[in-house]
Amino acid sequence: MSLKMIFFIAGPTASGKSELAADVAAGCGAEIVSADAFQIYCGLPILTAQPDKATLRKVPHHLINSVPATEEMSAERFRALARAAIQDINRRGKLALVVGGSGLYLKALTHGLAPLPPVDSKLRAELNLLSLDELNARLAAVDPLGAEKVDRRNKRRVVRALEIFAQTKTPASAQRSHWAGESPGAPGVFIFRERSELYARIDRRVEEMFREGVAEEVGRIGSLSATAAKTLGLDQVRQLLAGQISATQCRAAIQQATRRYAKRQLTWFRRQPNLEPLNLSLLKDHADAVDWILQKVSLLPPLE
Repeated sequence: MSLKMIFFIAGPTASGKSELAADVAAGCGAEIVSADAFQIYCGLPILTAQPDKATLRKVPHHLINSVPATEEMSAERFRALARAAIQDINRRGKLALVVGGSGLYLKALTHGLAPLPPVDSKLRAELNLLSLDELNARLAAVDPLGAEKVDRRNKRRVVRALEIFAQTKTPASAQRSHWAGESPGAPGVFIFRERSELYARIDRRVEEMFREGVAEEVGRIGSLSATAAKTLGLDQVRQLLAGQISATQCRAAIQQATRRYAKRQLTWFRRQPNLEPLNLSLLKDHADAVDWILQKVSLLPPLE
């Protein structure tokens, strides 16, 4: 698959990627492939901030609301699904705009992931006998960097990090930085906004989610896979439904968690040399941003 047939539009949550990408795609006859770890799931369109119907109607979108929430997702599975979608788009003579905020998914698409050791059932069973505190202590001892990055409340992820170290004698955090192939990555843009503006947009989005009925949506959802259960805001809404926190506390907790997530996204994308930064806060309006990105797209080599 030729990388010149892909263009990335990446950025943090609530930055305005979906609307911007749809108008760019409409302007250059492209189709959109979503690279969002949670928008890919069915049944949670409000919580995952999937593009609204008007945006989805502008151009064809792929990998949104397409995988049952009972199924596991991973960077490897995303890579396979995205490559299939992109190849189909390219065969029809169109450019694929890969749009999202899941940095690992975006990089996995162009670079591939170095293979990790298979699950050792005996080792996993032994680790699962330990408490979460004991597991976190072990991880901090052998992989301090990984211990800082992993979700310490997610026993499955802590166990997996320890498995990788036990089998390879290399910290999982180091292995995550190794890719199957060397590649400069696909060209693209990294859109962002000034911190105060982005945080205000996040706060407004969370308020809008509740007006649209996110609590009712979460209440209707059935069983979830371990990866779908990590959807941002899910735990807080479930606490609200269980009467453990108030609606005000729930909104505030989701806003804070989303701001932290956006900060991590910003850090990731600023380190990607293939993505040209675009500060939307400095542009006059939405149309200017669309025109700026279309100019970049126009510089791509013609599709074969």
